[in-house]
Amino acid sequence: MSKQIAVLMGGRSEERDVSLRSGEAVAEALRSLGYRVLAIDIGQDIRVTLDEIRSDTDVVFNALHGRYGEDGCVQGFCELLGLPYTHSGVLASALAMNKAVAKQLFVNAGIPVPDGGVFVRKQVLDDEPMERPYVIKPLNEGSSIGVHIVREGEESPLENRGWGYGERILIEDYIPGRELTVAIMNERSLEALEIRPTEGFYDYRSKYTKGCVEYLVPAPIPNSIRDDVLRFSLLAHKTLGCRGVTRADFRYDDSTGGLGLRLLEINTQPGLTPTSLVPEIAAHAGIDFHMLVNWMIEDARCNI
Repeated sequence: MSKQIAVLMGGRSEERDVSLRSGEAVAEALRSLGYRVLAIDIGQDIRVTLDEIRSDTDVVFNALHGRYGEDGCVQGFCELLGLPYTHSGVLASALAMNKAVAKQLFVNAGIPVPDGGVFVRKQVLDDEPMERPYVIKPLNEGSSIGVHIVREGEESPLENRGWGYGERILIEDYIPGRELTVAIMNERSLEALEIRPTEGFYDYRSKYTKGCVEYLVPAPIPNSIRDDVLRFSLLAHKTLGCRGVTRADFRYDDSTGGLGLRLLEINTQPGLTPTSLVPEIAAHAGIDFHMLVNWMIEDARCNI
């Protein structure tokens, strides 16, 4: 009898819609591969849901994004219940989701990152910590949610009472230039891809709307930069203790050569939608979507 795979999707984070799209694509691929699939739109009590399915489930495919899905919470429940699961474990997931902590670990490992730090919202409103343009980021969100470039003459979103991402904010130098990303699979950097939005920067809307972005794979960059970006990606993956499939995001200011390369973050739960980057890079490396998903099932495990 084929394995039963529980595909967790949806959830309560602001990335719910993206998670549903990832989960649906994964479930369809798994069914075509002959697995028995239980697609679950996660509600309020994740623990109860997992406890109810554990006797009939061989592997949990975690297609959740954002809080509670990729920050170590679901991973912890799977560990306690002895359910093998895809992607990174508890600690790596929690570290990657906390941008400030991950950034310090990258610095310690010798990986170049943007200058900046964590500030309290009131402190920023009273006295901006760096010259514009700079980037503000919530500490624990993905998919560029809440990310904003503060430019000269613009009102900061922190002045808006509707800011809903907490009082502590990560502020970094704005790195002009190009957007690069690398897929890491099976402890190997597959390839670098360049992202070229048709307008603006690579925000939440452009990430998940067809036609808003041009993808170039392999990225048209010098071989020396390609070597660096692949090396730093794998080093970041290993520094946090990640496993399975991850994605590392960079900015590259080609006006300054190699000095302009900066790691922004590593994503332990990269999207698997029709417009997502990891499937695009994997396809270039000869790994189609079905092969990618099947490998993730075979790689699933508990860390203990």
